Amino acid sequence: MMTTPHDEALVVDLHNDLILLVDHFDQRGRPEHFAEFWLPELRSGGVNVQVLPVFIEAQYQSEGALRRTLLLIERIHALAARHPEVAICLTGADVAAAVAAGRIAFVIGLEGAHALGQDPELIGTMYRVGARVVSLAHLGRTHLADGSGFDDSSRGGLTPQGFEVLAEMERLGIVFDISHLGVAGVDDVLARATRPLLATHSGCRAITDMHRNLSDEQIKGIAGLGGVIGVAAAIAPFIDPARPTAARVVDHIEHIASVASIDAVGLGPDFIDDYYAEVYGGRMEIMGVDAVEFVAAEVRRPSDLPKLTAEMVARGFSQTDIAKVLGGNAMRVLDEVMGVGTGG
Repeated sequence: MMTTPHDEALVVDLHNDLILLVDHFDQRGRPEHFAEFWLPELRSGGVNVQVLPVFIEAQYQSEGALRRTLLLIERIHALAARHPEVAICLTGADVAAAVAAGRIAFVIGLEGAHALGQDPELIGTMYRVGARVVSLAHLGRTHLADGSGFDDSSRGGLTPQGFEVLAEMERLGIVFDISHLGVAGVDDVLARATRPLLATHSGCRAITDMHRNLSDEQIKGIAGLGGVIGVAAAIAPFIDPARPTAARVVDHIEHIASVASIDAVGLGPDFIDDYYAEVYGGRMEIMGVDAVEFVAAEVRRPSDLPKLTAEMVARGFSQTDIAKVLGGNAMRVLDEVMGVGTGG
């Protein structure tokens, strides 16, 4: 059977909230869910490296964030213990070894870092339990920063504790995730950061003007640090509320390449539809976005990822550039930063 550019590339997905659905089913006595649903999906999509963000639902953010975060991280470790097909990785070398062995490399992330509260030193604890990619806010406010959902009101940037956490992440070797930060927070990070970082799941504001997407200047700033923007292919409002097609996703990819460089593009689809369908009856709310605008994205699950490769092939992307977008660029950042401290 002939191989395709997708088959031949290392595929890195920078954002899939699958652990939320795994946890949901595990708590209901259905531990087979990962093996029956997610593992085949990841294999069908050719995913070699999966960043697993720990997202904290609203009901836990104020009072139970630390406990919920640790429980979900433990869920990830238990998942890896049960399934030899996957491996938790702490460094780029770990990822390379896992992929060489035919396993899917899991990288633990924190989406919002609610668990830290107002105690920056807890970032060291998160490092010790395996977190290697971290963002400081979700849509709202944490003790560390304001999320983009506050851009119409406070526009607060990083707090003093947020700056401490940024510095400690760079020292330890935790990749900073700029997705979800408000405009002032993005400016703060780009002014202070010294190492490559990620926007794990974002889009281009020039194509779709909504607060979660990045301006051209922000894209240039991320690229200037050697960073990578993972395009959030699975979230219709980020891509195009009316036409969230694979072709429209590639429009975002092309825009990032034209504004900055092909070396600044990756994939962070944000596969969350199945979780919201199971837990919330399909209703998803994003601050500042009317839920009635939602339509299903064409790239809805990992098995849909080859559609993006097919679209890039149709547009004349070289095999080298396709490989960069699918995973080469993201892996460069993980190799350089993940688990590699600065010695400061």
